[in-house]
Amino acid sequence: MNEISPLVVANGEFYPGQSGTVELVAGQLPSGNPVSIRAHVFRSYKPGPTILFIGGVHGDEINGVEILRLGLRKNVFANITAGTVVVVPLLNVYGFNNFSRDVPDGKDVNRSFPGNATGSLASRIAHGLSKNLLAHCDLAVDFHTGGRGVFNYPQIRYSPDDEEALQAALQFNPPVLLSSKAPIKSLRRSAQKSLGLSVLTYEGGENLRYDGHSIHEGIAGIRRLLSARGMLNLLHEEPEREPVQVSASSWVRAGRAGLFQWTKRSGYPVRKGEPIGIIHDPHGVRPNKRILSPRNGFIIGHNNAAVVSQGDALFHIGY
Repeated sequence: MNEISPLVVANGEFYPGQSGTVELVAGQLPSGNPVSIRAHVFRSYKPGPTILFIGGVHGDEINGVEILRLGLRKNVFANITAGTVVVVPLLNVYGFNNFSRDVPDGKDVNRSFPGNATGSLASRIAHGLSKNLLAHCDLAVDFHTGGRGVFNYPQIRYSPDDEEALQAALQFNPPVLLSSKAPIKSLRRSAQKSLGLSVLTYEGGENLRYDGHSIHEGIAGIRRLLSARGMLNLLHEEPEREPVQVSASSWVRAGRAGLFQWTKRSGYPVRKGEPIGIIHDPHGVRPNKRILSPRNGFIIGHNNAAVVSQGDALFHIGY
């Protein structure tokens, strides 16, 4: 018999049918505490693709952490019938503990890829993920939310020149598909450029706040993706739907400061000239300022802040 080679992930070896957890140290805090990346590995007896699911790249974006936590608790990944799944529920442990997007040096991990083993802490975390996990995968899904006070309607973002990513996005089948170029040094852009690896970016909800709809769509999308790749047997048929597909987007910004109320939120189509929000003068002297949609489209994100400054992003409209 031919010897079956193990899959080597970070400091662990996994033979067909084996599952377990690996942990690698990416850096160190001033207190001496290590900054570790913990990954759960599930390998089926049957060969197949290797998919990586990542949450908490930004430590304050909780919905992605919860999606993957639920996936682990509900044994979604433990029940795969082919291939391998690697799950990192929480990449940025420091940011998570401190309700922060970034790491102690103030740098953004998702602007530090592919990273450097001797660079900043953010760069070291990115390097650890790239070298030890991304390099072994055929596809990755990176879970995010909107920023401070900004709600993102559940959506998958993929690179416009990546056909493999488009097919994977359609298999995930979220409410919205957004074809967009990834930021420089982001995980999605770096993985495609340096590893030829397709990465999907899931956006749902806002930071530091649970959103049930975004969490449900994230779990359901994982199941659909794994099923479409022959890695999971769905217990029931999913109802068919056509996601809203947008290839461009723009922000509507506040023309003046004041008290903000949206009158139309994410998840709805809009027409050019349609009222979608209003800004009030806190002193009650100046007349209200209506916010009108600048074009036909679909609201994929909105600001939940009650008080806004001039120029703040209020509505993200895809078209």
